[in-house]
Amino acid sequence: MKFLVDTHAHTIASTHAYSTVHDYFSVAKEKGIKLFAITDHGPDMADAPHFWHFVNMRVLPRIVNGVGMLRGIEANIKNEQGDIDFFGDYLQQLDIVLAGFHEPVFPPSTKEIHTQALINCIESGHVDIITHPGNPAYPIDINSVAKAAAKHNVALEINNSSFLTSRKGSLNNCTDIANAVKKAGGLLVMGSDSHVAFSLGEFEKSIEVIETVEFPIERLLNRSPEALLSFLSTRGHSLSDEYSILME
Repeated sequence: MKFLVDTHAHTIASTHAYSTVHDYFSVAKEKGIKLFAITDHGPDMADAPHFWHFVNMRVLPRIVNGVGMLRGIEANIKNEQGDIDFFGDYLQQLDIVLAGFHEPVFPPSTKEIHTQALINCIESGHVDIITHPGNPAYPIDINSVAKAAAKHNVALEINNSSFLTSRKGSLNNCTDIANAVKKAGGLLVMGSDSHVAFSLGEFEKSIEVIETVEFPIERLLNRSPEALLSFLSTRGHSLSDEYSILME
């Protein structure tokens, strides 16, 4: 099965990334990707775009040459309370909200604190997807997080970049997460975590994890644009009618 939906990509607005929105649309068209999300790092990251970057995403087109793009953010989880660095009515203007741990904002602490922070973030209702929860720098109680995510209709990410260029040592954790989410009845999503457009939609290592645990495809959000858009609607996002072209 070819997965043509990617929920996690960074542009030059996050200055440790190297591609523009235009680049991503071009690569997506070349690869046959139907829907992707631009999710630059939240403003508390050292080299992240300003808060206004996310407010002004309304100027970006959602459909270009038949390819859909979601306006999003990879927010930073800031503390044990699960707070993130984007807030209020501004969250409702985005199509998708990701959040995860990043060392410059939330230095690694204890397993108990990491677990509580993720559960509080999940329970807040502000975040649709938790990014790279298998990061070995942030050990968590995997079963507790998986159960909370399933209960609150939040997806956990299997991050392909974690197996290639960052967060080395994530494989065992990600396999355990996929198994725990499968058991809890929750949702998974694969994210390329692209920092250059060429890797958009690349899920080879994540697919290996999905296949190893025999995760149900009907609970994998990448399976179709309809699956992801339906999930985001259940999460309370008022999605543009422009995306209807992706259902045809």
